[in-house]
Amino acid sequence: MDSKRLVEKIVSFMEEKKARDISIIDIENITEIADYFIICSGTSTTHIKAIADELDFKLGEMGLHAHHKEGYETARWILLDYSDVVIHVFHQEDRGFYNLERLWSDGVLTNIR
Repeated sequence: MDSKRLVEKIVSFMEEKKARDISIIDIENITEIADYFIICSGTSTTHIKAIADELDFKLGEMGLHAHHKEGYETARWILLDYSDVVIHVFHQEDRGFYNLERLWSDGVLTNIR
């Protein structure tokens, strides 16, 4: 599956779990680490874990497994690395502090909702 189609699937899974403020940053033309970052917010650590767990489960059903996972201990910022697509699930308060959209402002930003 190409990375653009994977992004569409991930966004739909996030929406099913009521993720907030979903954004996509196309970084394909500015770095080799990934093609896309997908960023969303959760309202609590429980919500953040639920979003990340659902993504991990649904993508696993599709035969895709994260190469790296980070942040489950505190669940304030969970990162799921699927090579071409890196997912960031933030607590609302922490997302503004790290502000990945600003750090990766050379990429093409798309706000979903």
